Amino acid sequence: MEVAARGSHPNAAAVTKPLSVLLIDDNPTRAEIVEAGLAAAGYRLLARLEGTQDLIGRVRELAPDVVVVSIDSPSRDTIEDMRRTTDLMPRPIALFVDQSDPATIAAAMEAGVSAYVVKGLAQDRVRPVVDVAVAHFNRYHAMREELDRARLSLVERKTVDRAKGLLMEQQGLGEDAAYKLLRKLAMDQNKRIGEVAREIVTYAKVLKK
Repeated sequence: MEVAARGSHPNAAAVTKPLSVLLIDDNPTRAEIVEAGLAAAGYRLLARLEGTQDLIGRVRELAPDVVVVSIDSPSRDTIEDMRRTTDLMPRPIALFVDQSDPATIAAAMEAGVSAYVVKGLAQDRVRPVVDVAVAHFNRYHAMREELDRARLSLVERKTVDRAKGLLMEQQGLGEDAAYKLLRKLAMDQNKRIGEVAREIVTYAKVLKK
């Protein structure tokens, strides 16, 4: 699998690079299986760690596209390390485990693991699992960004309504006239209506103090 280089224009010819991977596994024999699968898929292995200690620091340093973890069973500390990494340095995480239970699976998925495979480690399974992790990660973050934009729009609409109310009260304007005044101020200042509305609301709060 290859990924488009960051910053490329959607209409430009795609510039691709091999998917880079940070592997975490303290078992050399098991790690060889994963490494062989990564190599067969054309992925670039950046490093192999024996544990998730300082995972945030290594992700920041190496900037992998994906983190692959293969372990016996994720401990509470391991899950917490992945959670902190997901919060601060979000990356797709593919997790292969030898044994697990429903509670551990739920905790790992809540911590940000994108793909969780129990007793399914094999060289030819590495690529499809990593691909699933990347797809789930991208879909989740696209949905979250869309939700954030929707929330921002809702907040902005509320701010515009508040600014209109202030103009109606202070200037004796009707609702349509207040909105037209907001729009004119935005055009005169080359700003969005939401920005002008926020400034009006903020200024009104300052005057009340």
